[in-house]
Amino acid sequence: MHSSDLKKLKIAVVGAGYGGAAAAKALSLLGAQVDVYEQAGRIREVGAGIGLRPATMNRFRQWGTFDAVADVSSPSEYFEILTADAEPIMKEAWPAAEGQTRTHLIHRGDFIDALLGVLPDGMVHLGHKLERVQDLGDRSRLTFTGGRTVEADLVVGADGIKSVVREQLFSAAQPVFSGEHAYRAVISADAAHGMVTDDNLRMYIGRGTKVYLLPLRHRGQVSFDITALCPDGTWAPEVTKDDLMATVEGFDERLVSITRDLDMSTVNIRAVYDIDPIDTWHSDSVVLVGDSAHSMLHHQGQGANSAIEDAGALADALRDAASLPAALAHYQATRKPVTDELQRISRQGWTEAEIDDVFPGQKPAATAPKE
Repeated sequence: MHSSDLKKLKIAVVGAGYGGAAAAKALSLLGAQVDVYEQAGRIREVGAGIGLRPATMNRFRQWGTFDAVADVSSPSEYFEILTADAEPIMKEAWPAAEGQTRTHLIHRGDFIDALLGVLPDGMVHLGHKLERVQDLGDRSRLTFTGGRTVEADLVVGADGIKSVVREQLFSAAQPVFSGEHAYRAVISADAAHGMVTDDNLRMYIGRGTKVYLLPLRHRGQVSFDITALCPDGTWAPEVTKDDLMATVEGFDERLVSITRDLDMSTVNIRAVYDIDPIDTWHSDSVVLVGDSAHSMLHHQGQGANSAIEDAGALADALRDAASLPAALAHYQATRKPVTDELQRISRQGWTEAEIDDVFPGQKPAATAPKE
């Protein structure tokens, strides 16, 4: 689209999470008028650590936000997958992208703070819970709790796995329970029982349980996550310390000790959900990004990365296409095949024997070339 047309474009982003904040940054750099509407009264990202892949970091460099993210993250050279008793299965460098080779490990709270911190003052409007979205063809109307309405040339639905925008305009299908719970905590590096000696992600797998140790050196902390099979699909289930201990039975004693030492009041407990792929992400004036479009299980660690890539691809499409409808169609054509495959792979309830299927082209340690 012509620069003059982009500068006239009024964009309303619904949701100030990873996808919404990234989309707001990328779209505002085009010169568009962007406002972000977030239902929470304050932004508070709970959970633990995530990894921002090289391609994601390249987007931040493109947007001039690399340093803001790098300053609160720890660069990692590789990731490793091990058995429950810490025998190596696979060790791989992160997939490089345009000369960037390191994945940056970051706390979720630090990440969203960094993203929101590079947005202009006044762009984010808190306390706006979306009740209704109306697609009027060449524009759309948002109605929030309390009756306030906003019209925009483009609405970006970045309102997560329970997206109102998706449900009202594109798909009424509900989130799908994975049969797993995720237990996440941040502990001090000293409480890791000597298991964290560098800045690289390690995952231990066995008996349907996956344990992740993700160093957050810039904080002097470690993200400790357990994903375990459980039939209870309650979004925020009640779990005891005994329940948690049962998930790591038979694991390396150091992992058992970390679990035993956890303060349950600091553990974020969630049932794990995703959504089925949906056929359409956009109309002529509404588009979905991030979890709203393609919420996926965390087994590939690609949820936040996919949201950032969506934001970049959407901005690219708006800049390069002849019209807004053409841009949205191109955006979906570019991103949907990628995220459909990530959703599929992330859904696999994989075991040691399935690792090469889940991480295509990466060989188990036993067959990999020696260092």
